[in-house]
Amino acid sequence: MKHRTDIGSQAIPAKADNEFALFRDAVADVQPVRAPDKVMLEKPRPKPVPSQLLRDDREVLKEALSDPLPGAEEFEASETSVFIRPGLPKNVARRLRNGYWSVRYELDLHGHTTDEARTELVEFIHRARHKGERCVRIIHGKGLRSQTGEPVLKQKVRHWLMQKDEILAFVEASPTSGGSGAVIVLLKSNAKPSAAGDD
Repeated sequence: MKHRTDIGSQAIPAKADNEFALFRDAVADVQPVRAPDKVMLEKPRPKPVPSQLLRDDREVLKEALSDPLPGAEEFEASETSVFIRPGLPKNVARRLRNGYWSVRYELDLHGHTTDEARTELVEFIHRARHKGERCVRIIHGKGLRSQTGEPVLKQKVRHWLMQKDEILAFVEASPTSGGSGAVIVLLKSNAKPSAAGDD
């Protein structure tokens, strides 16, 4: 007849009795750990933001946008009211003019110097793509208040836009959307739009 040793409500076969006794002897001096009164949850540390790296990237992007050559503004005036990246169908310009893509994001550059406008433009395009926007309006003004009476930012903005790979096309805005003082811009799609709340 096999012997059984009862431990609490469980029965241990006599065969395992020796092993249990050895285990009990091994843990005889162990003291139970007292449970803390409070549960301490450690907050995850936010990932460090590489502020200097971001500033450097913006400066590189800004410096990469060259201005038109002196005296080229007049020549380019008729050339830059419509721009379509090579390889895109010609009807993109018509669709942009007709509001095929809705404009939900815009930048107003009134009152900015050339350097300020260039920086604002770079950051605006970055934010727009980060938010997943496809079509934006950039208001550069008609130059009516400039010292020379010439639309300085108008040609510079359009020239800068043509240099950026993120820009697929742009057209001069319709009279109700700013006319010659603004452009409607089509951006490359961004497969990973950011969470809401980014500005």
